[in-house]
Amino acid sequence: MLRLSLIGAALVAITVIIHAIGTSVWVHHLKKRFDDDLPWSSRRSVLVLVNTAIIVIALHSLEIVIWAGAYQLFVPTNELATFEEAVYFSFVTFTTLGYGDITLSAGFRLLSGIEALNGIILVGWTTAMIFSVVQYIWRTSADTE
Repeated sequence: MLRLSLIGAALVAITVIIHAIGTSVWVHHLKKRFDDDLPWSSRRSVLVLVNTAIIVIALHSLEIVIWAGAYQLFVPTNELATFEEAVYFSFVTFTTLGYGDITLSAGFRLLSGIEALNGIILVGWTTAMIFSVVQYIWRTSADTE
């Protein structure tokens, strides 16, 4: 149990670092690119929001694939036979969807619980970031009207 807790903690640290770097770089890019006096049109706003969504989904997908790789390394092959199966399991666990069609044995359930908590935290972080982008758009749109 201690071994899996440490593995889970390392994966949480890795995914938080990825999310921190990814979201910081994206926000820095947005500030540099769009911190001007140009009016915020609907088209410009939608472009920023769509690109933001694509970026954070890519970050989450990378984080999920990292968890899947860990499952392939540490979980017996008979539980997650292929990498595709590990990625699928990781997606439904990270997003807390939890279909239940694939479950890990008692010895490895702790790892999937840690992934679910990790997913909740990072999805919440993403939601807060998107809300901040929307607030920025609203604020700058109001200033230019």
